[in-house]
Amino acid sequence: QVQLVESGGGSVQAGGSLTVSCAASGYIGSSNCMGWFRQAPAKEREGVAAIRIGGVFTAYAASVKGRFTISQDNAKKTVYLQMNSLKPEDTAMYYCAAALCSAWTYGGYQGAINWGQGIQVTVSS
Repeated sequence: QVQLVESGGGSVQAGGSLTVSCAASGYIGSSNCMGWFRQAPAKEREGVAAIRIGGVFTAYAASVKGRFTISQDNAKKTVYLQMNSLKPEDTAMYYCAAALCSAWTYGGYQGAINWGQGIQVTVSS
């Protein structure tokens, strides 16, 4: 059984940086990705960034490309999301997830997703 535990996050002013981490326990196959979704109040949950387990494939939402960087430490089974040039519209609950990579790349994905408990990121103007 996969468990995902997020850390980091918090509050920052616009233009600042934050890093969130997600540590996994349990088995996640190498055909899967780990990454982040986010959900702001009154908005749908959206994929933010993903990385293939043990691989080099990454995917980013258009809204964060060039500002956010996802990376992984395979030995620690941990994924990191470095968020730079943060904007107030980045304010959301950020959820770590593990799933097939199409969960981030295919809008009609309806497969299983393992979720973390979520962590708040707040960007003030």
